[in-house]
Amino acid sequence: MPSRKLKVTLTRSLIGLKPGHVRTLQALGLRRIRATVVHDDTPVIRGMIARVPYAVRVEPAESDVPQAEGRTPQAEGRRVDAAGRNRRDQTTKEQSV
Repeated sequence: MPSRKLKVTLTRSLIGLKPGHVRTLQALGLRRIRATVVHDDTPVIRGMIARVPYAVRVEPAESDVPQAEGRTPQAEGRRVDAAGRNRRDQTTKEQSV
């Protein structure tokens, strides 16, 4: 039976928050506004969310959201350049010529 998952989305900027709250949000993997991560529904994660409820939105997770560890474009089979940018545009131009 799969474990329950939570989809956590950052809804507010980290600017102006208490340093401890910023560290909690970063530990959850949230770095930018509207960033979303999926975590297992554990007491530890629930406690972190309870510390910063004003800055996050929590929903039950769906299976199509990337995991908290993050999926890299390489793992998904997309071409990327050295900086990690998607190279789909460059490859389609090369193929059409």
